[in-house]
Amino acid sequence: MLTEERRAKIVEIVNEKKAVSVNELVEMLDTSAATIRRDINELNTSKQLVKVFGGATAVSTLDVNTKEDAVIQKATKNVVEKDSISRYAAGLIQDNDFVYIDAGTTTLAMVDYILNSRAKYITNGVVHAKRLMDKGLEVIMIGGRLKGSTEAVVGPDCVEFIRKYHFTKAFMGTNGISVRAGFTTPDVDEAMIKTEAIRHSYMAYVLADHTKFDQINSVTFAEINTCSIITDKAVAKEYSSHTVVKVCEG
Repeated sequence: MLTEERRAKIVEIVNEKKAVSVNELVEMLDTSAATIRRDINELNTSKQLVKVFGGATAVSTLDVNTKEDAVIQKATKNVVEKDSISRYAAGLIQDNDFVYIDAGTTTLAMVDYILNSRAKYITNGVVHAKRLMDKGLEVIMIGGRLKGSTEAVVGPDCVEFIRKYHFTKAFMGTNGISVRAGFTTPDVDEAMIKTEAIRHSYMAYVLADHTKFDQINSVTFAEINTCSIITDKAVAKEYSSHTVVKVCEG
């Protein structure tokens, strides 16, 4: 295969998959890793793709989302996918766990599947706290400023509150996931809380349907390797090489 033909094929693959590793390209194009790296360097220079650690991403993935839908809008999207993700996540809770549950529609769906009454729960989601209480579970509601659009408690008081605790498991929501930018959200205040909750957790899981991948929002709250991901469809191998990805189909 001629150099230009191979490079055109690389751009085609990256645009289709959004993110691809050097090893994947080596297998697909039957050439050496050194050759692929040279091609990626040249294609990055010519702005046909974006070079990242271990591979490349599509130029389109650099679009940054700065807006966030309200809860009522999010709740109607990808309902089936959220259901399978949340059901699996709830099953990870064990007796005597101290669980942090982030605000968000997928984590809210998870509450409906929680059966373990011997665990303790803490959340910054207003509706989450109410549903946990209605199920007769022991729950702590974090104090702070209420953000109406996401029905989440945010602000510096919330961060200070979290610093007092140490969670065995944290279940987090996210607006975007990318290898380059990690886990992202459009809101600085919510990012601070998410970061602090992950720092104070022994195990952190991000619950995200397939539409969240290759999306970048304004603020990174955690690097890709700091949380395991629970999702509904198989994703690019690039993600699995950086963290644990559990796929819950159906």
